[in-house]
Amino acid sequence: MIKKILIANRGEIAARIIRTCKKMDIQSVAVYSEADQKAPFVEMADESYLIGPPRVNESYLNVDKIITIAKKAKVDAIHPGYGFLSENGQFVEKCNAAGIIFIGPKSDVMEKMGSKIAARIAMQAAGVPVVPGTDSVVSSVDDAILAAKDIGYPIMLKASAGGGGIGMQVVQSDTELSKAFESNSKRAQTFFGDGAMFMEKKLENARHIEIQLLADQHGNAVHLFERDCSIQRRNQKVVEEAPSSFLSSNTRDKMGKAAVDAVKALGYTNAGTIEFLVDMEENFYFLEMNTRIQVEHPITEEITGLDIVKEQINISNGEALPFTQDELAIDGHAIEVRIYAEDPITFFPSPGHITTLSVPTGEGVRNELAVTSDYDVTPYYDPMIGKLIVKAETREQAILAMNNALSVYQIDGIKTNIPMLKEIIKMGAFINGEATTAFVNDYYLPMMKAKTN
Repeated sequence: MIKKILIANRGEIAARIIRTCKKMDIQSVAVYSEADQKAPFVEMADESYLIGPPRVNESYLNVDKIITIAKKAKVDAIHPGYGFLSENGQFVEKCNAAGIIFIGPKSDVMEKMGSKIAARIAMQAAGVPVVPGTDSVVSSVDDAILAAKDIGYPIMLKASAGGGGIGMQVVQSDTELSKAFESNSKRAQTFFGDGAMFMEKKLENARHIEIQLLADQHGNAVHLFERDCSIQRRNQKVVEEAPSSFLSSNTRDKMGKAAVDAVKALGYTNAGTIEFLVDMEENFYFLEMNTRIQVEHPITEEITGLDIVKEQINISNGEALPFTQDELAIDGHAIEVRIYAEDPITFFPSPGHITTLSVPTGEGVRNELAVTSDYDVTPYYDPMIGKLIVKAETREQAILAMNNALSVYQIDGIKTNIPMLKEIIKMGAFINGEATTAFVNDYYLPMMKAKTN
């Protein structure tokens, strides 16, 4: 049985995992960089170890150092959180070689789904519809232009090993494709060590809807319904809600079944998410699979009453899922917004010293935080510094609760995207459930431009 876990991560997700460890009477071990010495998660853990300088390749991506600390601390398991090493198959193998349980899927499935091209092929084999596009690497600009004739513009150019919007760009013509191909390939090589590119049809007015999954080591798998993550900036999510106000119950059931069938076909275990694009007629297409817990998992927890981290640990302990699909139901409506240290108009990161932090509290309000008052936000990591989650009986009540919560959320000393979030939550297109992946460009940015002119 797992009695001691090292969290190979930082910030709010490290704190989130530590809280569940405490509830389960499991000892927690944190690792931290020099830049994170005063971070809340470091003090929360039962044990904490300095892992290296601020830069991630010398700290949170230092596999050998993490394994060394794990052995020193005599942990039973490592939880990777999200980002960093969470989808690194070689890290999984090194954990296995050290006799340490990796809380996540097996490395072979992880690596297959980590390649967007391999994932497309696997999903097609499992009978899941995919967005029209290329099923192999596009190796040159000439090949890309040739493939574009079959796909048709607009096209989404993507890095096969990418994520978080890196190496991704919408192109509308051969000229744009020629310019974008080389620059995005180089960027993907820099960030992921793999510059391979592929292309998909850009679906207009689509919604980004994902299915949360749990699968144990005994062949059981369930979905925990969906999250609507359509509101994004720079292809990164900003506002998420569960369930979707757009899906019919029939489409929800079809998407859930397709996702469960896919993970069973893959032999996937632990928590994972399959992301779909859904068009205006509710046709859905596979986008990608995340083989880890996700930033937006709290809203799924709020509508199901489950602790997904706890379920991850139990699955890694070899336990069977304690519920069937028929025993799961949606209870209420939840909304999450991501709090970023960034300019709310340019979206540029805004590191600095937080002088004051005051967050909303009360029934149905949940905060996941990486920072405190009198805290330095550094430029070394993702600028997300927290998440605000609200839950209510209905979507209308949840929107009202989020409005009220954001109105009293205070961070002084740095710029944040809270002004942006306040505007989005009260916009008619959001309130009416009309948000698509084009929401920020179609509604928010034009409104801000009009305000500044």
